[in-house]
Order: sequence, then C-alpha cells, then structure tokens
Amino acid sequence: MKVRNPTLIKWIGFLGAIFVRLWISTLSLRYRCLGKEVYPDRAKVPANYVACFWHENILVPCYLFARRDIMVLISQHADGEMIAQTCEWLGFGTIRGSKTRGGIKAMREMVRACEGHHIAVMPDGPRGPRRKLELGLIYLSAKTGIPIILLGVGHDRPWRLNTWDQFCVPRPFSSAIVVASDPIHIPADADREMLEEYRARIEEMLNRVTDHAEKLVTLKP
Repeated sequence: MKVRNPTLIKWIGFLGAIFVRLWISTLSLRYRCLGKEVYPDRAKVPANYVACFWHENILVPCYLFARRDIMVLISQHADGEMIAQTCEWLGFGTIRGSKTRGGIKAMREMVRACEGHHIAVMPDGPRGPRRKLELGLIYLSAKTGIPIILLGVGHDRPWRLNTWDQFCVPRPFSSAIVVASDPIHIPADADREMLEEYRARIEEMLNRVTDHAEKLVTLKP
C-alpha cells in the first residue's frame, strides 16, 4: 500500500532517520582512501566531488556523511518522498528525479548544485539492474568538471533483503568499512562514444572497489 499522506510521510521519514542513526551507530566503522584524502565530512577538503556507491549500501554512507553541503539524488517514485524525508532529517540536501521520472530536471538541478555542493548518487537506483551504472553520472561529471569518487562499502556478514538490489542490512555491533577511490576526471570534450567507455570503466571500478571493501572488512584493523 502506497503512503500518500504528507504528515504521515514526514513522520516515517523522521523515524527512519532515527533508525539509521541508532542502528548504524552500533557498528565499528572504518574509512580508507586508496589515494588522495577525499573524506567529504572534513572541512579542509579542497574541492567538490560527485560521490557514488551502489544502492544496496545506502545506510552507512547516510550515517557517515550527513551534512547540508551534500546533495542526494532521490527518485520521484512512490517511496521516494519517504526516502527524501529521511535524508533531510539526517541532514542532507535532496534533489528529486531519476532516469524514468524527472530526469532532465534533476540533471539541471545537479549541475547547478555542483557549484557549491558535493553530490551523492546511487547510479543503479531506483530500480536497477543491480550494480549497473547509468550514463547520467558520467555526463554530470563531464558537464561540470567535478571529479567522481567511488565509494565501496563492505559489511561483516550482513543480512540481505529479497529485493532487486539485495539491499544490505548490517548486523548490529558488526564491522563495516568504506573505501574511497582516487578522484576520476571525465574530459569535458568527451563525445558519446568516449562517455560510454568511461561509463563501462567506472562501473567495473566501482564493482572492484566494492569487492575490495567486502574482503577488507573481514581483516582486523
């Protein structure tokens, strides 16, 4: 059943934010950069980034990086408003749109937002296919000149939901790690063929950094 009452949606978003904070706060969290220091929650980061991670791993990044200068792209589908409310209660800014609804408007808003914000994107959402990256992320980086940061998230023996993305629910008091890639720059003059080459390459790199995080989380710090 779809929830359409605005007041109820706000309450669900509020309770969702509390759940994320309480649940993820029980985890032992680590953050590792594979190259340049790009932790977006530190004031001394010298530039803006387009950060992306797979849809299934949204909970840990939402907990670690919640701040107003990070804008999150949220779907306009039925559940999108509840997710948007949750993100706003956590402390993010939000942009509404997806590849199927409001995509052009959302892309324009993201281009404008990049002037003073980081952007967070789940490039296989909201409906998949799982771990398949859409071209819009590559276009955004080329259009704005802002580099892409890939965030691989690994969990120690998480629960997986029976959803299209095998959504990850970490076990309380378990371990998790976020691994960040070096910034990736997309040439502003890239044509359609080159953009597709970067799309395929970055999809493979995000899968690789995610696999690396999933292996790394089982090792002792």
